[in-house]
Amino acid sequence: MNIKSSTFQFLADLKENNSREWFQLNKSFYEEANLNVKEFVEDLIVKLSAFDAHINKDIKASKCMFRIYRDVRFSKDKAPYKSWLAAGISVDGRKLEGPEYYIHIEPGKSFAAVGYWQPKKEHLEAIRQEIDYNYDSLKELLNKDGWELDDLSVEDKLKRPPAGYDSSNPAIEILKLKSFVLLKHFSDQEMLRPFASEHIIEMFQKTLGFKHFLHEAIDTI
Repeated sequence: MNIKSSTFQFLADLKENNSREWFQLNKSFYEEANLNVKEFVEDLIVKLSAFDAHINKDIKASKCMFRIYRDVRFSKDKAPYKSWLAAGISVDGRKLEGPEYYIHIEPGKSFAAVGYWQPKKEHLEAIRQEIDYNYDSLKELLNKDGWELDDLSVEDKLKRPPAGYDSSNPAIEILKLKSFVLLKHFSDQEMLRPFASEHIIEMFQKTLGFKHFLHEAIDTI
């Protein structure tokens, strides 16, 4: 399963013509692009269910897909539409408070990610505690799957140690994170290839130990 060139073309055109008038005139192209990504997500769900017990093959792709419409009420950018299509795959579609898989389709900026983005307070505290207690185990399971601690996204990170942790803690740079995410970028050419979903799944499989680490951290709450 792959992403079609027409999907990338629609998203590129939308970025250049981000208005309700243009969107309405080209809504059929949006529907085709959205269906392409939806079918791609359906394929990922089936493949994920084969090795991740948290993913059921009956999860509806429509529950995983994010709306293309932007909430502009509190934004200076009043463009009404996102210039990408995306989905979050978890036990509860895109709205889970917990670890999930994420796929982002955008010309020149596509990527796949796994982890827990901006966990709620009690989950954040539990994950930090698990890292503090099992820092060496986290390093080992990441290394086993071909990752390093430095591969964790630093998009959300404190400048100072979080409350209750000292700067001398060997895990302090990871404990400063407010999101715990591994991601990999994919070129348009990679996403256009016939077996694009297989490459995404290979990446997802190599994050399973990390994802389970996060599940275990919050499952005891």
